Amino acid sequence: MQVEERFGGVLLLTPVRHGDHRGFFSESWSLRGFQAAGVHLPPFVQDNHSFSSAKGTLRGLHFQAPPHAQGKLVRCGRGRLFDVAVDIRRDSPTYGQWVGEELSFENGRQLWVPPGFLHGFLTLEPDTEIIYKCTDYYAPAFDGAVRWDSCGIDWPDLDGEPILSAKDAAAPALADFDSPFTYEANA
Repeated sequence: MQVEERFGGVLLLTPVRHGDHRGFFSESWSLRGFQAAGVHLPPFVQDNHSFSSAKGTLRGLHFQAPPHAQGKLVRCGRGRLFDVAVDIRRDSPTYGQWVGEELSFENGRQLWVPPGFLHGFLTLEPDTEIIYKCTDYYAPAFDGAVRWDSCGIDWPDLDGEPILSAKDAAAPALADFDSPFTYEANA
């Protein structure tokens, strides 16, 4: 497995694919394999699968507040997407900074988004699926969002306005957001 660290604990992971004339096989998640690569993630309790039929669908920027904060291990099952994590830990030296990676069926890459980060993605092809593991269960009372265009993210291949949910369109800007997360230097 190839592991590339970004900032604040965000990781880009590329599991090994074994291919032949039939296609490929890959272990997208293996506790033993991840630990052997030096990647130690919290336990996962829920898998989510999202489908977007249109290119230009933007979902996010979402978070789940403590005590139900979620870390997410994100991959693309079909199509292609631009996946983003934004640091929202108060007093973090990287507060408000973002990292974005293209995840696709073809490249097999995964993004680890730790708790304390906003998460969102933009579909770059029609019929795109995103599959992700979560470290806590969905808790609607702790669900939140920040406006997609308020963090300075350079969204690729976005022609005009994205396709948004009503919730995402009404989300507050980062500048008006009071984060429930605090940076812990030794965490």
